[in-house]
Amino acid sequence: MKITKKFEISSKIFAYIICIVQFLALSIEVNAQDSATSNVLDRYDGLDIERVGPTIDRDLAQKMFRRGNTYNNLQRYEEAIEEYRKAISADPSFTDAIRTLANIYYFLKRYEEAKPLLARFIELQVNPSASLIAAVSTLGELERQSGNFDISIGYDLYSIELDPQNDSQIHVMANTYNNAGDAEKAIQIYLAGIEVMPSNAFFDRSVGRILEQEGQLERALVSYESAAAKEPESEFYKTLVDNIQLRLQR
Repeated sequence: MKITKKFEISSKIFAYIICIVQFLALSIEVNAQDSATSNVLDRYDGLDIERVGPTIDRDLAQKMFRRGNTYNNLQRYEEAIEEYRKAISADPSFTDAIRTLANIYYFLKRYEEAKPLLARFIELQVNPSASLIAAVSTLGELERQSGNFDISIGYDLYSIELDPQNDSQIHVMANTYNNAGDAEKAIQIYLAGIEVMPSNAFFDRSVGRILEQEGQLERALVSYESAAAKEPESEFYKTLVDNIQLRLQR
């Protein structure tokens, strides 16, 4: 038992020493580079200017990114943010820095600051990846939460394209739009779901429910019939078809 306690204490001391060494190394690097960094970054004048050629300094961006990572690991987020912003200023296409800074803002619930970074990260992606899927899904969700439906719908449809088997996200998206009174966008989401998962009868049922809610009974019947055709053994879908037919006959 005493040996175990000594080992635990030694491990904690070792971890603490590592943190101190990292901080001292960072401080030395900061003092050595701050003057040169300031001169270079003065030329860039912010993060939002498109730059090419000699104004991009990828080596400097990497140094700032590593410094940001050190602060991030120490949970010194404001200092990490400053370094990541410098890295992006030195190289506006530095996707790792853009994504990491967006993640920090999201973690800190500074969503309005995370949004443009997520949008920039998405814009720079060439091939599908887990990071791209997460960024598109997150930005769509943030814009929906802000009620910016004309913006969010594009990201939501892109998210369905990137992650076509994620049926739960489709229901969340569609329900958000429908509950906010935007039935058209809710239907648009479900139709995108039907396109990527054509055998999913519940999507057809959901479209039919919204159309029925909107008083479009003929279109609702078409959707219910489609659901019943996909799952002919379902009494639930048969009942929906029968009920809507009775309503149309009145």
